[in-house]
Amino acid sequence: MTKKLSILSLLAVMLVTLISACGKSNDKGSEASSQATSSAPASSAAESPAATEVAKKDVTIKVYQFKVEIAEALGKLAKEYEAETGVKVDIETHGGGEDYSALLKATLAAGEEPEIFNSSGWSAFDPYADRAVDLSNEPWAKDLVEASKPQITRDGKLLGMPMNLEAYGFTYNKDLFAKAGITELPQTLDELEADAKKLKDAGIIPFALTNEWWSMGIHTLNIALANQPDPAAFIDEIKAGTKSFKDDPIMKQWIRLVDIMFANGQDKAITTDYNTQVAEFASGKYAMIQHGNWIQGMVDEVDPSLNLGMMPVPLLDKPNVFTGVPNNWIVNNKSAHPEEAKAFLNWLVTSEKGKKYITTDFKFVPALNSIAPNPDAVGKIAGDFSVFAPAHPDQVKTWNWDRFPDGITQQWGAAMQEYLGKQIKSDQLLEKLDKAVADIVKK
Repeated sequence: MTKKLSILSLLAVMLVTLISACGKSNDKGSEASSQATSSAPASSAAESPAATEVAKKDVTIKVYQFKVEIAEALGKLAKEYEAETGVKVDIETHGGGEDYSALLKATLAAGEEPEIFNSSGWSAFDPYADRAVDLSNEPWAKDLVEASKPQITRDGKLLGMPMNLEAYGFTYNKDLFAKAGITELPQTLDELEADAKKLKDAGIIPFALTNEWWSMGIHTLNIALANQPDPAAFIDEIKAGTKSFKDDPIMKQWIRLVDIMFANGQDKAITTDYNTQVAEFASGKYAMIQHGNWIQGMVDEVDPSLNLGMMPVPLLDKPNVFTGVPNNWIVNNKSAHPEEAKAFLNWLVTSEKGKKYITTDFKFVPALNSIAPNPDAVGKIAGDFSVFAPAHPDQVKTWNWDRFPDGITQQWGAAMQEYLGKQIKSDQLLEKLDKAVADIVKK
């Protein structure tokens, strides 16, 4: 593509605009917000307030969601929504070490139809497109950050509400870097390896690793995908079988990056789950972790004063960070109460209570221009990204894993687990990555 600003550059600029907007008053629009928060279905408009209230008391909408980091806060929000509208919101969370996609498919196959569920975009959304309510005409749709729309749009219809914007690289402990005498961030793999040695010499474990398939099979592998000159075209060729991972020179550089990470992590990485990984990083045991601003809330529960930043990941000529929409809220047209589900999402992004939860309790960078983020809540990781992105737009890369058919990333993660556990060699790892694509594309 030859656009001067890629989708992700636009996204990065929008993130900065959102962050800078926080210093301005956002009192305006509260009146309009209150007018947009009615959770009554359109068909109830002619009913009396009393009749509508009685009807709402009998309604329960189920939300089947994956983001473990917001589970507690989302439960509190549900209670506030019920107190305000009478509509009960039943939250069920599956994420972290669980395979959310597989569990969602099993739930739907069993005949259970939650009103709202999560799905990422691009190809990963394909299994659910027939269930998605068109949200193009919802009052918040016009306010979406433009770059958040394509991944969840089909035939000109917006089929989900982008949950938020996230970014990742290597989140690092600035104080531990200073203790090891590291004054400049590494720009190359050689420098990254040298800095890992400095950290070890100072008695500091460089990397907090995890055995989670999704972290390695999604975020780690995306570093190689995003560094391709044209990630979408490269992925199409991989799916078509005209290119392979094992013969790609960028993948060979990526193997070296993975080797540096795995060689400089904790001894029991193969048994370390996500929650333990983040908790131990937050306690100051490790210098770097390959996660983004979504861990800020979990870190703050352990040590809110931790001096963190987001470090671009070295690979080729320049290190990069990676940003996109992690997931979308999908309204299920096969559920019992899709209109109430739409009303709940409207309330979430237009009411003052809902917006407060998004920006402060969830610690999200919003995907809507109409919601000003809270810089004190999003924390130091997102803050570092907001400074880096506008200064280096060519070093802000895309999220690409969802361009592959559903199920491939799980197989990639399993292969990465084998490599972490030293059960296979690097050439075997690349062969397994190729085989995962070939097997699922055939199906």
